[in-house]
Amino acid sequence: MTTYAADPTVVPERYRSAVVAHIMVPDADAAISFYRQAFGAVEEFRLAGPDGRIPHAEIRIAGSVLMLGDISEGPFAAPAELAGTSVALHLFVPDVDSLVERAVAAGAELVREPADQFHGDRNAVLRDPFGHLWVFLTHLKDLSEEEVVRGFHAATAPESPAA
Repeated sequence: MTTYAADPTVVPERYRSAVVAHIMVPDADAAISFYRQAFGAVEEFRLAGPDGRIPHAEIRIAGSVLMLGDISEGPFAAPAELAGTSVALHLFVPDVDSLVERAVAAGAELVREPADQFHGDRNAVLRDPFGHLWVFLTHLKDLSEEEVVRGFHAATAPESPAA
């Protein structure tokens, strides 16, 4: 089973140091198992109570740490409790296509097929069984800010009516 490691050649420099996400799930043990199978996650730390609940765990996917835990009282909620989520977790990987294939086989929902994008990355969007959205990217080429802006405008320009 492939475990994605941190590789500076696949993560653009501006994204190598990032905010650490902390997600809540109804079953942290099941989530850790899913992330291991689907995304090649490596469990690095786990606090488990006598009742088996996990208030805090840490996993590493493609060199990035993700904190997670079972839902408890307080301000935290899982996407299902919110009827969705306003957050997507972005992660650069060496091969987005093979990761998507692996994740879908493990039970992830493919929201957007892998495709090359105007910003120089190939990406895909997945929803995990716990309702979290993931954007996996493979960096294809470095572009200047001007090239990204030009690509954005070209990609979002309304089609011209036929003459």
